[in-house]
Amino acid sequence: MTMDLFEEHRKTQLASRAPLATRMRPRSLDELAGHQQVVGPGTLLRKAIESDRLSSIILWGPPGSGKTTLARIIARTTRAHFAGLSAVTSGVADLRVAIKEAADRLGMHNQRTVLFIDEIHRFNKAQQDAILPHVEDGTIILIGATTENPSFEVNAPLLSRSRVVTLQSLTDDDIESIVRRGLADQDHGLGRLELVITDEALDLLVNQANGDARFALNALDFAATGVNDDRTVTVELVQSAAQRRAATYDRSGDDHFDAISALHKTIRGSDPDAALYWLARMLERGDDPLYVARRLVRFATEDIGLADPNALVLAMAAQQAVHFLGLPEGALALSELVVYLALAPKSNANYRAYTAARDAVALTRNDPVPLHLRNAPTSLMRDLGFSQGYQYAHDFEGGVVAQQNLPDNINGRVFYEPTDRGFEVELSHRQARIRAMYRQMAEEKASDDVSPGRGA
Repeated sequence: MTMDLFEEHRKTQLASRAPLATRMRPRSLDELAGHQQVVGPGTLLRKAIESDRLSSIILWGPPGSGKTTLARIIARTTRAHFAGLSAVTSGVADLRVAIKEAADRLGMHNQRTVLFIDEIHRFNKAQQDAILPHVEDGTIILIGATTENPSFEVNAPLLSRSRVVTLQSLTDDDIESIVRRGLADQDHGLGRLELVITDEALDLLVNQANGDARFALNALDFAATGVNDDRTVTVELVQSAAQRRAATYDRSGDDHFDAISALHKTIRGSDPDAALYWLARMLERGDDPLYVARRLVRFATEDIGLADPNALVLAMAAQQAVHFLGLPEGALALSELVVYLALAPKSNANYRAYTAARDAVALTRNDPVPLHLRNAPTSLMRDLGFSQGYQYAHDFEGGVVAQQNLPDNINGRVFYEPTDRGFEVELSHRQARIRAMYRQMAEEKASDDVSPGRGA
């Protein structure tokens, strides 16, 4: 009994001293800001929650979007017991304890348990496998929360037994509503302080929050400690409290791969302004500039190729500049390259040509190199016919000679087809001239090989 009183007192003290974001957590679906497309009136998930027929789910969304809050509301609405673990600090032993307690609770009190696992993507395969049978037999209702794509971070068997619910970042209107509620709430917020916030300070706070309600409320809480006698939260206080924009970017997570995809595709789409934005977003959020440089080198060969051969030269020069200068100076070398690549003529002909040649190697029999194309450094090799019949291109007009250069089984295959863009226009004309010379030489050779009396 005494221990229960101490525990109750501890919880009361924690509740009163907790950060504003924790104190202001919504307690019902109606209080939840945003996510109307997921849990708004009439949605399937809301009906499942309110009818107490919820199955396991994975909540996928950015930081501060309300994953933990929604999990707690679900537990409260469904009258289930809420048990929370963090994959950062918990292991298999903690899982076993939570599952054992859930089984006892179900057997003794007929009460189901919502097991909330924050950052479930940090659990390894063995830890995720330990949950699986208990999700399957209904001992627990799993609610996993992750900022990373579940397709890559959650085991397929566990994912197949759960529904993925995607939560988007809260809108600026959502954040403004949450901040105003935090200022007005007498019981859990700052209402007793009778604070006011200027329009400029509110706009700044909402902008800096980047859709992260936790960031907005905790910055407001800190700013409130510095108000003067006029009880006004000013722009200066918000700037001092927030310090920086809420970080939604993880250079090893989905945001990183989404950003490099956006950079690549906007350069391919010949939009230098968008490409510069995505470049700046990656570099200013801590991405490795050499990683970006490597991807731009790849772009120069994959999406520009011979339409502008200078693109690869500049890409390698930019890589060397970044390696030599580092940041922040090296960012200008990358931005110069990004603008050049975006405005350069585009061609994937070289990419398609190599892919086709690679497929030919993989899908056709790899016949020997034709004898006339082989070197013959020894008498034995010469006796076997190595190098016999080889024609030295420089001895012919234009440095072009028609001879068989592929094995018999794929002779005549064409891999490179230039486009009508940039320098490939010139290459296309040259290729056409070479092919015409090949045809003429082949015809002349065929004519020479036919003797006057042949076939008589």
